[in-house]
Amino acid sequence: MKSEGTTLSENLPSALITIFGATGDLANRKLFPSIYHLYKKDRLNRKFAVVGTARRELSAEAFQNQVKASILEHVGPEEQLDEFISHFYYLPLDVSNVNEFSKLKTLIDQLDEHYQIGGNRIFYLAMAPQFFGTIGESIYQQNLKSQTGFNRLIIEKPFGHDFASAKELNDHIRQAFDEEEIYRIDHYLGKEMVQNIEVIRFANAIFEPLWNNRFISNIQVTSSETLGVEDRGRYYEGSGALRDMVQNHMLQMVALLAMEPPIRLNTNEIRSEKVKVLRALRPIAGEEIEKSFIRGQYDAGISKGNPVVAYREEDHVDPHSHTETFVAGKLMIDNFRWAGVPFYIRTGKRLTEKSTKIVIQFKDIPMNLYMKTEETLNPNLLVIHIQPEEGITLHLNAKKAGQFMDATPIKLNFSNKSTDGMNTPEAYEKLLFDCLRGDATNFAHWDEVALSWTYIDPIAKAWEETKEPSFPNYKAGSMGPAKADELLGKDGFHWWPVTDLDVENC
Repeated sequence: MKSEGTTLSENLPSALITIFGATGDLANRKLFPSIYHLYKKDRLNRKFAVVGTARRELSAEAFQNQVKASILEHVGPEEQLDEFISHFYYLPLDVSNVNEFSKLKTLIDQLDEHYQIGGNRIFYLAMAPQFFGTIGESIYQQNLKSQTGFNRLIIEKPFGHDFASAKELNDHIRQAFDEEEIYRIDHYLGKEMVQNIEVIRFANAIFEPLWNNRFISNIQVTSSETLGVEDRGRYYEGSGALRDMVQNHMLQMVALLAMEPPIRLNTNEIRSEKVKVLRALRPIAGEEIEKSFIRGQYDAGISKGNPVVAYREEDHVDPHSHTETFVAGKLMIDNFRWAGVPFYIRTGKRLTEKSTKIVIQFKDIPMNLYMKTEETLNPNLLVIHIQPEEGITLHLNAKKAGQFMDATPIKLNFSNKSTDGMNTPEAYEKLLFDCLRGDATNFAHWDEVALSWTYIDPIAKAWEETKEPSFPNYKAGSMGPAKADELLGKDGFHWWPVTDLDVENC
């Protein structure tokens, strides 16, 4: 409880945040608005400073105007903007030149003293991943780390291109930062309903006893986008959907869905249970890859009523590219709780709808007493809506109105739109606040990264060695290649349509 005459922010640790790549898209769209939201909500100590660095020559005033323009565009007209941006400073910096970091040290030491920050420092790498190791080493060599407060390093994905490169990068960074100081950001872990998975499971007596292979037939995780690669063609050519989405976002959601109840709700215990899930993933290699994983690449088509080009016609994309823009897979977890239950994942670009949903399908009852012989009951479903809407839907069967004892499907729905509405924190805002507080629960530990790459690498290698002759194999505006439907059809299941499961339709 805050004392009279104080604000909540005064009880929070102060911090000096250095953003490498401060003139880039991520900083303008996500970081500046998120820091402002924390400031406005009194979740940021007023003794703070932000130093932006990039190669571009800018004055401090020009940089502050850039921050102000970002807030006005992404937040809207706001009060106290001049006071807020007065905490922002800029330093042109070539990160490949270690000697230039001495100038940065001088600036942040001065600001630390000026704002009485106490040595608390956050270094945010909002840059291309090839600079991560270099920046980490330079921070260490030029003594930018504080000796009196905390030091934390936030890294954007991708963390490596495969296990070998991820390990090499981690070894570089670990020379400068301890593992508990490294915050590998996965913005999916900052989403409200992803964090709600734990609460839904562990705070409800009607779900946790059923959360196993005796009652669940399959789990489906879908993350679909209507956009193509836009201006990311050069990056995407070297990544593809497998590395861009499955290795991090999709496997993180699977780990949260499948983990055992932690002993305590703290960082170490939750991470420990997630790691156990990733260790239990059944490795796939050889012929099993083709049976368990499907890849696709979008062709020209109609998206949201507008004609769009094929992936191979996008800017900075090889006209004969074999990079996948769609992945569907069947994951098996070989442990006591989940043996025999398939976890199906799919993700892709230029699909029908932008949607991230988790569908838990419960097993059918042994005998159908309430419908005609040729009919079947609708299965019970628990749907977790992650984006663009946020909510939970439980699909049940109830008596149909009338004289006969026939069953009809009904839906029990909770939507954040109708309750929290615009108060739902944006993912980056939540994750920055967690980092300020030293809570690394929703960031990826090295063990999670390593196990994810170990699982993905054989698939990526097989796809690189064997080109897919059918590319492009799905139309823009569809839900992916036909083989993705066949993947579930072999097990007697089907993908639940994301549009039918929208909160608005429930």
